[in-house]
Amino acid sequence: MRYFLLILFIIFAILIWQSVFIVDQTQQAFLLQLGKPIKKVFGPGLHFKLPFVQQVMRFEKRLLEYDAAPAEILTKDKKNLVVDNYSRWRIVDPLKFYKTVKTIQGAQARLDDIIYAQLRIELGIHSLTEVVSEKRSELMEKVTQRCNKLTAEYGIEVVDVRIKRADLPPENEKFVFERMRAEREREAKRYRSEGKEQAMKIRAAADRERAVILAKAYEEAERIKGEGDMEAIKIYAEAIRQDPEFYAFIKSLEVYQKVFDENTQLIITPQEPFMRFFFKTQKNN
Repeated sequence: MRYFLLILFIIFAILIWQSVFIVDQTQQAFLLQLGKPIKKVFGPGLHFKLPFVQQVMRFEKRLLEYDAAPAEILTKDKKNLVVDNYSRWRIVDPLKFYKTVKTIQGAQARLDDIIYAQLRIELGIHSLTEVVSEKRSELMEKVTQRCNKLTAEYGIEVVDVRIKRADLPPENEKFVFERMRAEREREAKRYRSEGKEQAMKIRAAADRERAVILAKAYEEAERIKGEGDMEAIKIYAEAIRQDPEFYAFIKSLEVYQKVFDENTQLIITPQEPFMRFFFKTQKNN
């Protein structure tokens, strides 16, 4: 009797063990009944199933990463690029996933074909410069969207596609480098030419402004000088009006000082008007 109860307990424990399954937080699951999937997806937690008849299929719920092997792609300007890309993806519909690709390895093989095809299409309509420039993010966004539409039928969501490296084949590197250097030199010459043109415009504007400033300054100086001369004439006129004889005397002395020196010899008559103050001074002495 004791052995019989023990056997019953063991059978009961096995039935319980076969009837209960746990799905982890990082997983999602569904059941296979006699090899056919049941259309119900189980989330994290404790669940029950028919013992021995139903089998649990678990799949990752987290983001998965696939690193593809480098492959050559031809750009719009006929340049071969060795592209090394990777993608991040997740299983959003385990039932579709199981029916179409079965395993992670099968999904990666299908992703490899789809992503490479879309990269080849997208990079094929853009030049090498666009691929290696900041426009690459925009191109990768388009590739991601297209891949996501194509992988939906496999229960897969492609979250992101990125290019890790995009290198030229060794035989093309030198040619492309020389061409890029020539393009940069041509661009630099254009910038220098535009800079010289702008510098000439700035100098011409500065010279024109300088000429205007000098003309205004000269005009102002001449005006001030004219006003000074006018004031001086007024002063002279006032002095002459008050004592014309004294003014004539002072002016004559100034002329004598400028004309005569120790080597000056003059032959003139005493009646000469120019010397009238000189002779008058001698008579007074």
